[in-house]
Amino acid sequence: MKVIVVGASGTLGGAVAAALEDAGHVVVRASRRGPVRVDLEDASSIDALFAAVPDAEAVLCCAASGPLVDLASVTDDAFERGLRGKLLGQVALARRALGCLGDNGSVTLTAGTFSSPLAGGSLGALVNAGLEGFVRNAAAELPRGLRINVVSPGWIRETLEGLGLDGAGGTAAAVVARSYVECVEGSGSGRTIVP
Repeated sequence: MKVIVVGASGTLGGAVAAALEDAGHVVVRASRRGPVRVDLEDASSIDALFAAVPDAEAVLCCAASGPLVDLASVTDDAFERGLRGKLLGQVALARRALGCLGDNGSVTLTAGTFSSPLAGGSLGALVNAGLEGFVRNAAAELPRGLRINVVSPGWIRETLEGLGLDGAGGTAAAVVARSYVECVEGSGSGRTIVP
């Protein structure tokens, strides 16, 4: 199967691309700075991605992150930028994918999940809940056997370590990547998968 992985230059995206390749899929690695470029905040670059890879059978998004913000002091513009990047950008990717993928194609987005409220995490909570709700409802609207799911990992071990924190509170990217492979190869739709 030919699979586009958006955000393939990142920690999680790289692990997902490798896991898909190990499973025998042909992976097109897309990112803001890679050889196949896409920026979720630029709708024309999403259109260009699907024009460049017209025969994709699945698309996964491991890109886009929402910043931690102080709810009392964050500006409206900064809050809206966070929504555009992780929420609306992934929705735009999914909407365009649905018009480009063949029958029985698959879209997998990325939300996030944390065991308890996180200081500065209100924007992320809004985005993640929005993505999960979007996927749950969009699945009921899809034609031609198309499927959509969202993976909702907590902290990635390598990300924590990159921040100079203890990685023990996170899950290894390679372990999380298995959930994305499951979404591509499985038959479920409208699901939130928490690795």
